[in-house]
Amino acid sequence: MDNNTSKRSAFLLVLLAFLLFSGCGVSYNFTGGSVDPNVKTISIQPFFNQSGNGPPSMSLQLTEKFKSFYQDNTKLIVVKENGDWQLEGLITKYFIQPISPQANQTAAQSRLTITINASFKDEKNNREFKKDFSFYADYPSTQTLSQIETEKVNTILDQLVFMVFSETTSNW
Repeated sequence: MDNNTSKRSAFLLVLLAFLLFSGCGVSYNFTGGSVDPNVKTISIQPFFNQSGNGPPSMSLQLTEKFKSFYQDNTKLIVVKENGDWQLEGLITKYFIQPISPQANQTAAQSRLTITINASFKDEKNNREFKKDFSFYADYPSTQTLSQIETEKVNTILDQLVFMVFSETTSNW
């Protein structure tokens, strides 16, 4: 088989897949989830920090990450309130713990963990959940929290947003 035939075959397969999935009435995205085409809006309330720890801007940062992620990965319009989908929650835990103990009673690494409680309601399809999501990032104990906090918090919040997004767009 020559190179042109191979390219034509690949193109036809992609075209066939596109045609098959374009008529099924559900909007798919590259994150693996789907959004019912009747769902047009999402309201995302601030995720307040009730953990007692963490950077002062973490609540706003998480809320804005949610808004951006839904806008970038779906056709949903973010509205202030009463969206077809409604998302709200709290940052419930922010803590550091030593891991990888060493012989001299110190830890080689520390772990920063953030937990959120997210509440989701789908007004169009009568689905909802209230669930905890948690993620962590490890760092060498030779570094202080102030040295790594911005980067690690950003990484953890990105993962938490993706976890919640996956839960809201899965067909449970």
